[in-house]
Amino acid sequence: MPYDTPEPFKVDIPESALIDLDERLRRWRPPTAIADGGTWAAGTDPDFLVELVDYWRHAYDWQRCQEAINRWPNYLVDIGPQRLHFIREPGSEVDGAPRPMPLVITHGWPGSIVEFLAVIDQLAHPERHGGDALDAFDVIAPSLPGYGFSGPPIRDDGTTGPIGPRAIAGLWHRLVHGTLNYRRPYGAQGGDWGAVVSSWLAFDHPVKDETDDWKSGVLGLHLNMTGVRPGIDLKTTALSPAEKLWLGQMGELDDRTAYQRIQATRPQTLGVALSDSPVGLAAWIVEKFRDWSDCKGDPTNSFSMDTLLDNIMVYWLTGTAGTATWLYRGVTQQKPRALPPGGRVQVPTAFAAFPADIAPAPPKEWLERIYELRRHTVMPKGGHFAALGEPDLLVEDIRAFFRPLRFGAAND
Repeated sequence: MPYDTPEPFKVDIPESALIDLDERLRRWRPPTAIADGGTWAAGTDPDFLVELVDYWRHAYDWQRCQEAINRWPNYLVDIGPQRLHFIREPGSEVDGAPRPMPLVITHGWPGSIVEFLAVIDQLAHPERHGGDALDAFDVIAPSLPGYGFSGPPIRDDGTTGPIGPRAIAGLWHRLVHGTLNYRRPYGAQGGDWGAVVSSWLAFDHPVKDETDDWKSGVLGLHLNMTGVRPGIDLKTTALSPAEKLWLGQMGELDDRTAYQRIQATRPQTLGVALSDSPVGLAAWIVEKFRDWSDCKGDPTNSFSMDTLLDNIMVYWLTGTAGTATWLYRGVTQQKPRALPPGGRVQVPTAFAAFPADIAPAPPKEWLERIYELRRHTVMPKGGHFAALGEPDLLVEDIRAFFRPLRFGAAND
């Protein structure tokens, strides 16, 4: 049935799905290991995978994760033909102060809303965590189309298939402005695909002009990964030494980004493997959590086994491991992929650079070509999955950036 207005939703995975998973885990076939000492150099370490599967079978508790998701108000809604799942937690209100600013937080791949379970309360209710209630946000955390409890992506012609991040940004604005009926400015935050979607959201839907009777649009943008490319010709644009060095480093990342080419060119084939084998899915995902985090080579230095499996389980139990990869194909079909020539995100922007991300953070000069950069924070630690790995650092940076914006002050 269509959900024209948000319908409350509870995650309730049937016992039969958990029994099926247990049977598959019990029958899994460990791969032949390459004789390189199990160093992760050729992919997920087989010894680690054996340990993970053993924990998955004998110690992991899905009900704990399900209850953690259901702790928050979950909803399903149809925006046009696109079914979306989102969490919305209204922030604490203070008498005599402006109402909490809406904040759309967007995950990426291979993440999910599980990334945000530890930060929703801090963002919505800072006074519960030693903060100031004036920093509260109305937190809106959608699942990307094709991910988790959202429906598969729907293209403009109504067919099921890949869509790009700019199209998703349009859905997010309709969710905030139309579905949730906000008539006040909102913020956007994201890393990975969340950074790309949030950047297009700020570019296409900046806050309305002061002359309007109401204002609804992006007032501020906070990123922990760069989101879009500037609309410049690299062959003719004068670049700084730092930009040239960074672009050279980006060209050396083939070993860590090969997955992107597979997911962009053959998502249907890969989707069969990821949707049919829970251990294959786990191996595909956990390698990225290891490579892109500040874990010193051992994923459990940054994430517990439970956290790793919580995220994997959202993909497995919803059957979305295949459709989640479609976004890599969708972005290749998006025209244009970069900002138009001379285009720039005019919304005040903050960038938090975590040192152990998949790629080196771009220099400020590059960011300033794309964004109205107001805040640039070099974090002392942390990696790609900032909300999971370093939630306190991320939350404090978000609060500090939006604090003056919500009261109409400059943010230098």
